[in-house]
Amino acid sequence: METSLSMIEGIINKLYPNISDEGRKLFFSLLAKRKLQKGERLFDDGDVCRELVFVEKGMLRQFYFKNGHDVTEHFSYEGSILISIESFFKQQPTYLLAEALEPSEVYLLPYAELRSNLASSWDIDTLYRRILEDSLITSQQKADSMRYESASERYNKLLQNQPEVIKRAPLSYIASYLLMTPETLSRVRAQLFNKG
Repeated sequence: METSLSMIEGIINKLYPNISDEGRKLFFSLLAKRKLQKGERLFDDGDVCRELVFVEKGMLRQFYFKNGHDVTEHFSYEGSILISIESFFKQQPTYLLAEALEPSEVYLLPYAELRSNLASSWDIDTLYRRILEDSLITSQQKADSMRYESASERYNKLLQNQPEVIKRAPLSYIASYLLMTPETLSRVRAQLFNKG
């Protein structure tokens, strides 16, 4: 596997810094590179999520349709992971879609390859657990934010924690991610800029 996977190295170092050299090599040997054009889908509603997706370059979003509108669930960009967690665990169809917002390079870790190495590699098992823990924590934090924070608090948190999303994603997708109308997002942004 190529040695220039700097963003994926960053993910590993953040989640499991004590991984052995052997475990690191095994992990990289399981990955398959894929390039995506802007607008290309990684999976659609009704597909099974068969890979953990590591973003090396570009930006993707996960979304679903509700009442005829698409709602952004998650943004993934350099150094992050994309997964439809229930579909991946159960190997059953997902209701989510995943598409590239920019030309992107991703590395895919196939479910079958991962499962076949969990029992034989402590490092792969530990890294997988830490990836899932991180994903669940992120999901819980987003759910709590939607429950307890105002629209402006949610926007400010996104601005502080994920400025790349603010810089690179279309405003309509940001609004749906924050569960706001585009008009509410415009008001929140105007209030923020008027304070500055």
